[in-house]
Amino acid sequence: MLVLLAGIFVVHIATVIMLFVSTISNVWMVGTSNLRPISSGLWLLCNETCDQLPVSSDDEASLKTVQAFMVLSIIFSVIALVMFIVQLFTLEKGQRFYITGAIMLVCWLCILIGVSIYTARFTGGIAVFSNPHHGYCFILAWICFCFSFIIGILYLVLRKK
Repeated sequence: MLVLLAGIFVVHIATVIMLFVSTISNVWMVGTSNLRPISSGLWLLCNETCDQLPVSSDDEASLKTVQAFMVLSIIFSVIALVMFIVQLFTLEKGQRFYITGAIMLVCWLCILIGVSIYTARFTGGIAVFSNPHHGYCFILAWICFCFSFIIGILYLVLRKK
């Protein structure tokens, strides 16, 4: 049981780190502009220098929503990690990690909403891109989506023995 708890803890920490990287880095979409690589994230558009992300007024609300849900997912994931450590030492044997699992599933839901909106609204790239494709941050966000769901379910069914 100790090995299972340690494994879940390590995957949870990896998920938190990947969420930080995917939210902060500016490599959600990658393409070329004037034969130079260009990338955009949730915050900036980077060519040789990074500038404010040019977004139309129609897409501005969607981008703010994606930013908010990705930040919320980091917050909920960190809270779930802290709650796991607290519950590990305070729960009696045989009790479940319901609170930790529920918080992690809220994190999963935030990632789902954020990345789904980004996929629906911004997958085509920005007008300055030619040959756009997804960057590693977009892929990390979907990996975190899978990990947070698995971790949340494991917390709900896990018994402390």
